[in-house]
Amino acid sequence: MTGTTKTIMETYQVRKSKGQKKAFASYVESLATAWGYSFRREKGALGVTNLVVGDVSRAKVVYTAHYDTCPVLPFPNFITPKNIFIYLLYNILLVCGFFAVAFAAGFVGGVLSALLPVFGGLATLLGYVIYFGFVFLLLCGPANKHTANDNTSGVTLLVDLMREMPPELRDEVAFVFFDLEEMGLIGSSAFASAHKKEMKNRLLVNFDCVSDGEHMLFVLRKGANAHRKAIEEAFAARDGFRVEVAEKGVFYPSDQAKFRCGVGVAALRATKGGLLYMNRIHTSRDVIYREENIEFLKEGAIKLPSLL
Repeated sequence: MTGTTKTIMETYQVRKSKGQKKAFASYVESLATAWGYSFRREKGALGVTNLVVGDVSRAKVVYTAHYDTCPVLPFPNFITPKNIFIYLLYNILLVCGFFAVAFAAGFVGGVLSALLPVFGGLATLLGYVIYFGFVFLLLCGPANKHTANDNTSGVTLLVDLMREMPPELRDEVAFVFFDLEEMGLIGSSAFASAHKKEMKNRLLVNFDCVSDGEHMLFVLRKGANAHRKAIEEAFAARDGFRVEVAEKGVFYPSDQAKFRCGVGVAALRATKGGLLYMNRIHTSRDVIYREENIEFLKEGAIKLPSLL
């Protein structure tokens, strides 16, 4: 584990409050400046602050990762990128469970209201409390203190790339740390709008949750398919890793979705039947940080600009 990774893990692993984000941004700025990169904070709607390292207009490839931290939840964000049916079924069951609890609370409130008029309106009140409490937990709940995979893994990978990118390639890459991905890809939307012309045909590789699993999945947007050969060559599989580059029949909800030439990268686990899945993020169980994953992706990302 590199020194910067240890520092981020120990000091900047939680990046949710305004102060925490500001402290992390200052740390990234100090590193970028020390390593000879330009650095700027780009502001956007809803308090977005994206961190941009290097010159996007000159880069062959832009490497990205979101740095905001999600709230801690009692259930994981369970993702199956190659089986959308299971992904949707899981989320439907969660919603049904939520409504079942709300219905039970409302029913009890209704019974109490019928027995004791003083409790009139209790059912409605309970329903509103549960509904808005659930929404608040999803969006504004307490920060998850364990973010090894989501997305400290992507953040530390970008920092390692900034440090180890050969000097002759530094003008060919740029790095962007997106804000407010967890709120609905708000930071990447702001960046895409601000750099619409620059990013129209520019390759963007987004690292989101890359440290828990040995199966590396590269999800290509339509425009990125022109770079498929270079991506496959740069990130060729080796012992201990399976690599899959896919454009159709795959879904991964992250910041690359906002860019025509976007590529989403995720590390996944696999069942004996071959189902690829992610199952710990957004909970206190998000503690898996496979250093070999970061090393593998770092080596490929350093190779990629020369292949484009």
